[in-house]
Amino acid sequence: MQDPRRILVTGGSGFLGSHLCDRLLARGDEVVVADNLFTGRRRNIEHLIGHKRFEFMRHDVTFPLYVEVDEIYNLACPASPIHYQHDPVQTTKTSVHGAINMLGLAKRLKARIFQASTSEVYGDPAMHPQREEYWGNVNPIGIRSCYDEGKRCAETLFFDYNRQHNLQIKVARIFNTYGPRMHPNDGRVVSNFIVQALKGEDITIFGDGAQTRSFCYVDDLIDGFLKLMDSPPEVTGPINLGNPNEFRIIELAQAVIDLTGSRSKIVARPLPHDDPRQRQPDISKAKELLDWTPTIQLNEGLKKTIAYFDELLRDAPVAPAGETVRELQARVAGARG
Repeated sequence: MQDPRRILVTGGSGFLGSHLCDRLLARGDEVVVADNLFTGRRRNIEHLIGHKRFEFMRHDVTFPLYVEVDEIYNLACPASPIHYQHDPVQTTKTSVHGAINMLGLAKRLKARIFQASTSEVYGDPAMHPQREEYWGNVNPIGIRSCYDEGKRCAETLFFDYNRQHNLQIKVARIFNTYGPRMHPNDGRVVSNFIVQALKGEDITIFGDGAQTRSFCYVDDLIDGFLKLMDSPPEVTGPINLGNPNEFRIIELAQAVIDLTGSRSKIVARPLPHDDPRQRQPDISKAKELLDWTPTIQLNEGLKKTIAYFDELLRDAPVAPAGETVRELQARVAGARG
């Protein structure tokens, strides 16, 4: 059995970060979370406060951080369009300056470092399914570019630190992931549909709903994180992590209606600019190098996610799904004031 490690998780109060913290603590590690709580929420980690091996620091990764740790998981960055488009300059800075600061820390500590990259680096892909060798089809000046290009630049920095400083890096390209602790107003399709269905509102799809996505349940994804981080040094990535089962958006909407028993109707809205038509991972590398394959099917994962949102709505009703940027600005300004 491996000795306990002291591990830094940036963005650790977010959806993915909080689940990662749970798993790291469960296996006996010490966990230090750095999060500025822009999109992360205290609710996600409140059950960990007071744990003898857990520490929380309110910190923005665009500023240097000086801690002593054995490993770093860099998850800090708003990941939904409604949030990363709120302050696109800050989004790019979080990806780029955040990567520089965390890589510098890892270099000083000689620590292994993990980068949470994204399938968005493939843009609107001309290759289907997407393999890691594909360089992508990305608009560098569009409204999504702050996130797409920020993550692409972060990958560049990771591999340059690996080549130039022999730093041990691990880069995962994350495809659509869902599960408990998703932000109810993050504008992502699974949370949107579930909240709308539970509240009896119309379920809004963009375009005709024929665009496809592949949905990975959070527990499967965290398994992939841990396996990648613990893989041999020569396994640097990038490695796709996601569920290769492909669904049309309209199929997801109908599944949510069926599982919630909702009377919601499906209504169409115009397709957003630069919205990818297809998104499906080729996970051959993850299977071969990590012995990793998702095991939780969509209906099973949706049931667990619906149960979480049902309880959340009972405890504290949320605003209509798909919070606008203007509404987000007002909420953030109020929180800061």
